[in-house]
Amino acid sequence: MIFSRPVLAATVAALLTVSAFGATRAKPTRPASPDSATAYKGAIILDAATGNVLYEDRADVVSPPASMTKLMTFAVLHDLIAQGRIKLDTPVTVTAADSKIGGTQVWLKEKEIFPVEELLYAMMIQSANDAAHALARTAAGSVDAFVEMMNAKAQELGMTHTTFRTPHGLPPATRRVAEGDLTTPRDFALLCRHLVYQTDVIKYTSVKTRNFGPPVRATAVVMNNHDHLLNHIDGVDGLKTGFTNGAGFCLSTTALRHGRRVIVVVMGSPDSKTRDLKVSELVERGFAALPVGGAPFAASASASSPTTTSAAAPTATPPTDSPVSAAPKSAAPKAATGSGINFSIPPAKKKS
Repeated sequence: MIFSRPVLAATVAALLTVSAFGATRAKPTRPASPDSATAYKGAIILDAATGNVLYEDRADVVSPPASMTKLMTFAVLHDLIAQGRIKLDTPVTVTAADSKIGGTQVWLKEKEIFPVEELLYAMMIQSANDAAHALARTAAGSVDAFVEMMNAKAQELGMTHTTFRTPHGLPPATRRVAEGDLTTPRDFALLCRHLVYQTDVIKYTSVKTRNFGPPVRATAVVMNNHDHLLNHIDGVDGLKTGFTNGAGFCLSTTALRHGRRVIVVVMGSPDSKTRDLKVSELVERGFAALPVGGAPFAASASASSPTTTSAAAPTATPPTDSPVSAAPKSAAPKAATGSGINFSIPPAKKKS
């Protein structure tokens, strides 16, 4: 059979198209990385051992941290426990105000009594606003007094563009962003480094699922960590998600591999899937950028527990009161060729 040239050309083109389509389908694919311009308002990667900036993009944009605020609540509570002003087994009696906070919660009821540590788990796993409010009120005598401690701690850590107004991160009644909690990715990275170095925050943030309630309640609340990267990205063991309409989707993450630890903070993503994909990419980028033979990460002795001691001496550079210095963007590393990614991100579920 003889084809005319136009018919032959069309036939070959169709065959090539079918072949290319088949080849494309045959190769495994992973989700495309979102464009950084729209994937977040700001981001930063730190080497946890040294505090050096490995990558930054709009890291000084001021925005609400949403429930990531609870990381500062944890930091202040850890200090108070270390000082002996409260204990992990201190009983917290729930008030009517605690029970009416709203948002994500463990549905505390007035006159229920829980120890501090149970409420810490509720705050860090479930992102329970009622638990954060009850802890702040109990620890400082009033929520306002506790928020003053949060801002004093922020100044101590060099978080110069940060203002806290709540212990939980919920927006103000006016819904005006300027009247709520505010911070930057760079400031929050300072807080995260302090937490992984000086506290036992990983004990709480690394827990995927835990029951809350018994023996006080007959039926437990099953708490599922809002951080989708836990158990899916190699080495990820914290820290905290956050979401409000004003903040967008936020995530402070840390991961430990072969004795090296990175910290990633992303704020203001348009949805949780975009946030999680971008953070997973930045975790890989951070490990690829760590200098060969650089300092390993070792938490301080106080990080094991505020009530225990250890003789182990840290080899990392301890956090200081000075802000993290920025590395030039031209020095930003290429993405890692190897990958610790081993998951498909689930669809967005509940707010945190």
